[in-house]
Amino acid sequence: MTKNMFEAILDKCCKVLTSEAHAVGFKSSPLFESRVREVLDELTRNEASFTIDFTPHPQAFPDIALGEFGVEVKFTLNDTWRSVANSVLETQRIESVKFIYIIFGKMGGVPEVRWGDYEQSVIHVRTSHVPRFEVELPTERAVVKRSLFEEMGIKYDDFRKLKMQDKMKYIRIYARKIHPDGRLWWIEEKEIDEHTVPIQARLYTNLTTDEKTRLRAEAALLCPKIVDSGRSRNKYDDMVLYLLTYHGVICHQARDLFSAGSVANPNNDDEGGIYIERALKLIEEEMRKAAIKMDNALFVEYWGESVAPEKRIIRWLEKADEYAKNWKPSDSLFLDK
Repeated sequence: MTKNMFEAILDKCCKVLTSEAHAVGFKSSPLFESRVREVLDELTRNEASFTIDFTPHPQAFPDIALGEFGVEVKFTLNDTWRSVANSVLETQRIESVKFIYIIFGKMGGVPEVRWGDYEQSVIHVRTSHVPRFEVELPTERAVVKRSLFEEMGIKYDDFRKLKMQDKMKYIRIYARKIHPDGRLWWIEEKEIDEHTVPIQARLYTNLTTDEKTRLRAEAALLCPKIVDSGRSRNKYDDMVLYLLTYHGVICHQARDLFSAGSVANPNNDDEGGIYIERALKLIEEEMRKAAIKMDNALFVEYWGESVAPEKRIIRWLEKADEYAKNWKPSDSLFLDK
């Protein structure tokens, strides 16, 4: 099968899925990916070399393999064509795949499903626990951004075959290029499969009140370990790394995000209680919004599992209950869940 023939199949697939998105919509990434598999299976049944795996390895890349063609599935409930994507490491790469495409389901605004060439769609790289690409399909098909690989001066297929330390050399050059006058945070380069964090740094104390609240809510949701005992030495580590690597925000006093009186007791009413509990109670609504809007890839990265947006608060409470000492988050938080 030629690339043109396969792309014609992608056209048909996206047409079917867009129609379904208008009619009934898709509520979660797992449901959308499952439906993509079903539609592609229906459209390629006459192609003997295509066999779709309906129970793939959860970290396989790309998500769907059809002979030498592959499809990475992205999904969002927001009105955007941009999303966090796969790890730069690609440790679970399906080597039989030579040509990779993206099928992107956008449910926000006017629901639509589109496809794009994977290499052209990768437009940025950011890092957290591991470096991750960001992908974006053009808002209008005629407007195409330069891909990350064009910016770095290397073909994707050549880049993916490099050792991690060699990949990071390209990423550092790219970071300096997009932030020539900015302050960059660098973790010392090492000859092992660790990564540096190229970002333009901002101080948490300089953010607006609204942005502080939004970031606290996102960090609290991704990092339920913050409810652990005050004696826990590393309960804020993941939260600090999230703020740093995904938002470029440096927080000098992580404990003050949830334990300071100005956060947990802004009215200074001296009612006591558990400060972390009081602080979380004040940002419940922002955490609910974050649960619906945040990319599924973040929950896979921080929680180690994919969770439907409408179930994330309940799952967070389950995780928080396991960490908390001398109190039970589910007894006092999100009582109207």
